[in-house]
Amino acid sequence: MTLETLRKRLTELDRELIALIAARQRIVADIGAHKIQNGVPTRDYEREREVLKGAREHAAALQLDPDLAEEIMRQLIRSSLTHQEQTRVAAETSGAGKRVLIIGGAGKMGAWFASFLSSQGYEVQISDPVRDDLPDWRELQLDQDMIVVATPIKVTADVLVALAERRPPGLIVDIGSLKTPLRAGLEALVKAGCQVTSIHPMFGPETRLLSGRHIVFVDLGASEATQKVRDLFGSTMAELIDMTLEEHDRLIAYVLGLSHALNLAFFTALSMSGELVPRLKTLSSTTFDAQIAVASLVARDNPNLYFEIQALNEYGGESLQALSEAVARIQALVVDGDQAGFVALMRAGREYLENRP
Repeated sequence: MTLETLRKRLTELDRELIALIAARQRIVADIGAHKIQNGVPTRDYEREREVLKGAREHAAALQLDPDLAEEIMRQLIRSSLTHQEQTRVAAETSGAGKRVLIIGGAGKMGAWFASFLSSQGYEVQISDPVRDDLPDWRELQLDQDMIVVATPIKVTADVLVALAERRPPGLIVDIGSLKTPLRAGLEALVKAGCQVTSIHPMFGPETRLLSGRHIVFVDLGASEATQKVRDLFGSTMAELIDMTLEEHDRLIAYVLGLSHALNLAFFTALSMSGELVPRLKTLSSTTFDAQIAVASLVARDNPNLYFEIQALNEYGGESLQALSEAVARIQALVVDGDQAGFVALMRAGREYLENRP
C-alpha cells in the first residue's frame, strides 16, 4: 500500500477509536446513574485494578506495549470517574432555591466555586474588588444563604472584619491558603455570632476530579456551619480533613511553603547560571525533566499568592530554615568528601518517603 493509503486507513482507525471511546462514556453514564440509584460508592478500586490488569494482559497478547495500554486505560478511568462524580454532585446535593455570594468570584478559585455550587443548583452572584463591572459586595444587602470569600489573603483579612460588622445571617466560608493572617477576622465573626467556618481546598482551579484531593476544614467553634460546608462535598470523592488553625499553617509551611521555595530556588539557580543557560536548554535527563516540569508550573503561577504564602505564614520561617540547613548539609558532605554521610542522607530520605502512605 502507498503511504497515502496507509495514512487514510490510520485516520479511519482513529475515528473508530474515538467512536468507541464515546460509546464507552455512554455506558459510564449508565453505570453512574445505577450507582446513584442503588447507593453504590462512585469509586471501586478493586474494579480499577481488574481493568488495568486485564488491559496489560490483553496488550501483551497482541504484542502491544502493556505500559501504553495501562496509561490509556488510566486516562479513560479518570475521565469516567470525573463524569460520575459530577453527576452524583448534581443529583445528591441540593442548592435549589438558595443563593450564594462569592466575593472574589472573578478569580480562578472563585470561578471554580461558582461552577461547583452552580452544579448543585445554587443561584450564584459574583462580586470582585478588581472588577468595576461587578457589584460591590459592600453595597449589597448580604441576605444570601452563603457567602464564600475567595480573595487574596490580605484582602480576605479585611473582608472578614468588615463582614463581622455587618453580621450577615447566612453561612460564611473563607477558602484562604493560610489561616493565621485571618485570625482576627475569623474571631470577630465568631464573636459576632455569625455562622462561619474556614476551609482550604488543596487543589488548583483546573481540577475536575476530586478523588484523591484534600480539603482541610478549620472548625472555629460553629460546628453546625462546618458541617454544612462538609455536606457540600459529601457526594464527591475528596478527602475531608479537620485541623486547628495553628496546625494548618504549620503544616502548610512545608506542604506549600517548602515545595514552592524549592522550585523557586531551582529555576533561580538555573536562570543565574549565565553562559550555561543556552547549553542547558539542549540537555535533559529523567530527573531534570521531571523537576523542570514542576518548576515550570510554579513559575507560571500567581507570584503574589506565592509571596503571601511565604511572607504571611507565622510558621513560614521554619520550613525555609529547614531548606537552608538541608542545602548546607549536602554542600558540607560533598566538600568534605564524606561519601558515607551522603549515602546515609539518601537512605534516610528514602526511608522517610517509603513510609508515606
